[in-house]
Amino acid sequence: MANIFFRSEPFDKSAVTLALESGVDGVIVPREHAEGVAGLARCEVLAVEEMTRVTLTEKKDEEDALARMKAGEKVILARGWEVIPVENLLAQSDDVLAEVGDLAEARLAAGILERGVSGIVVSPEAVGELKAIVAQCKVAQKKETLLPAVITRVQSVGLGHRVCIDTLSLLRKGQGTLVGNSSAFTFLVHAETEKNEYVAARPFRINAGGVHAYTRLPHDRTCYLGELRAGDEVLIVGAEGEASVATVGRVKIEVRPMLLIEAQAETEEGLKTGAIFLQNAETIRLTSPDGEPVSVVTVKPGDTVLCRTDAAGRHFGMRIREEIREI
Repeated sequence: MANIFFRSEPFDKSAVTLALESGVDGVIVPREHAEGVAGLARCEVLAVEEMTRVTLTEKKDEEDALARMKAGEKVILARGWEVIPVENLLAQSDDVLAEVGDLAEARLAAGILERGVSGIVVSPEAVGELKAIVAQCKVAQKKETLLPAVITRVQSVGLGHRVCIDTLSLLRKGQGTLVGNSSAFTFLVHAETEKNEYVAARPFRINAGGVHAYTRLPHDRTCYLGELRAGDEVLIVGAEGEASVATVGRVKIEVRPMLLIEAQAETEEGLKTGAIFLQNAETIRLTSPDGEPVSVVTVKPGDTVLCRTDAAGRHFGMRIREEIREI
């Protein structure tokens, strides 16, 4: 996920303020204004005079940009860059900054080689699209592929420690996070967006499951629910597979009665089985293929919910290749 910078040259205080409110990671301003901007918000402030802008028009420009990067210079690829030279630079450097002048260019920069440049520098003419650029290039993630899974078993299993993820975002119907006993089979656990006569909706919360369960994080990583802490980022997924990032504000781990739910999904590799432990309460829900929340107290064998399947094998949350079986 690229860091997003706003370049204010010539300096425009109102534009800088808008950039900070939009959630940019940093601003680039003339040196004489750097100290004042640094007092406005906790973010990176760079001086224009410390940056080198390189226009890529021929192979020699690409080579020059790479040499400057390796020498420790902050290099910005000026607008007009093309994808192939940027790919070449990304293959040799993790510090590629690309200047963009609109949302379309920002999307392109964020998706090069499926990981994007390390930094997107938004030029002054794109100030009106800053909020959209941050939302789509920093918060948005690669779409997740979800499948229907048929419930095969629902069983009460006594008490266990379960994890509530309270995020800094207000989620909507159809959204939740992917959780499961195995990273190879996760269920879309719905956020608490629905109210009933006993409990108010808490659309910032996902009652996600047992402390031991895997949850998917941004950038194809996983962690155990019990490892999440305030300030961590979690992957929020909608029923259509659209994914975004939310920040954890609080994690609540409490002992509650639990249910074991198992399901099966048809995949290209054949039938796959997965399981999840969720709190036995009406407000905890899985997600149906049409995006509707399905309470765990009413779900039964034969019902269909959304899941995600994958190859098993994780080490400290990173994908690895090894023979592994999780039951």
